[in-house]
Amino acid sequence: MENQHTLETYYQDALRLLQSLIETPSFSSQENGTAALLEAWFSRHEISFKRTHNNLYAFNAHYNPNKPNLLLNSHHDTVKPNKAYTLDPFKAQITKEKLYGLGANDAGGSLVSLLATFSHFYNRKDLSHNLIIVASAEEESSGPLGLNSMLPILPPIDIAIVGEPTLMNLAVAEKGLVVFDGKISGTPSHAAHPNDNQAIYKAAKVLQWFENYRFNKVSDFLGPVKMTVTQIQAGSQHNVIPSEVDIVVDVRVNDCYTNREINDILVSEAPCQMRARSLRLGASSVPTDHPIVLAAKALGRSTYGSPTLSDQAVLSCPSVKLGPGDSSRSHTADEFIYCEEIKEGISIYIALLERFLNQK
Repeated sequence: MENQHTLETYYQDALRLLQSLIETPSFSSQENGTAALLEAWFSRHEISFKRTHNNLYAFNAHYNPNKPNLLLNSHHDTVKPNKAYTLDPFKAQITKEKLYGLGANDAGGSLVSLLATFSHFYNRKDLSHNLIIVASAEEESSGPLGLNSMLPILPPIDIAIVGEPTLMNLAVAEKGLVVFDGKISGTPSHAAHPNDNQAIYKAAKVLQWFENYRFNKVSDFLGPVKMTVTQIQAGSQHNVIPSEVDIVVDVRVNDCYTNREINDILVSEAPCQMRARSLRLGASSVPTDHPIVLAAKALGRSTYGSPTLSDQAVLSCPSVKLGPGDSSRSHTADEFIYCEEIKEGISIYIALLERFLNQK
């Protein structure tokens, strides 16, 4: 039977779910409460689902293993509220058409809009692709039990839409991330004695090298690789020259490089010892002539490259990032999303998939 819901009923249902999610703490790896809410949502809508750890996932009712698979994904974990909050981060309150609360914008609005969209298409038999939805955990911490842990369980994904706040414009590329621990070595000694191999003094030139270094390849959508020294630590007492200075380097990788290439360049060229914590959070991009991009452009959505990390980083298939809300509000005090953005998100998601899933 065709889905008879209207946009308004989808919106009201999504808004109620988002309010419940906001009022249920769900810090990364502590999402049991919101996972239970999502289980109840799937059951209430008579959608067959499964749960692995705190990830909830479902397939469209008429799943056909011979069709390609389209993944809808967003996360239900949050960061911890910062100290600048003036409102209760765990109270969902609507003031002047803004819904306030931790996770409202990042990425609750996207999640509930995608769930509404999935329910709209759930019983459809005429789709060119199967639909798979994953409400994932541990996105904010890039933890081991998030979307990355689901990929071996799911069938191969051919295209993915990752729900994050993008003002419902299409991020067709996303920077990857490699965090390096650097070590600048010197000779330890008493501060009263001469020392020509002082690690702290050597650090000045090393930091200048990082400040001035430029990677050669520049992406059309993502621009240059951005490398930033974000932490530095050395010494334990005033009269001891330490043997080493530890630094942390944050590298945002464009789609012209693999993380392995970035690692090899810095290990060989940086004027200090460098060790990558992980190489798994790679940059992503989708061809600008991909049907999902063309469908979005036909709806008047603009395209851009995103500097922020999402669950796209763990996907190896073509993917785009799209969702209601504004990335600039994420992780800020008194986080909010406009109620109208949720309604618009549902409308645009449905219109986009109508175009994409009815291709012959």
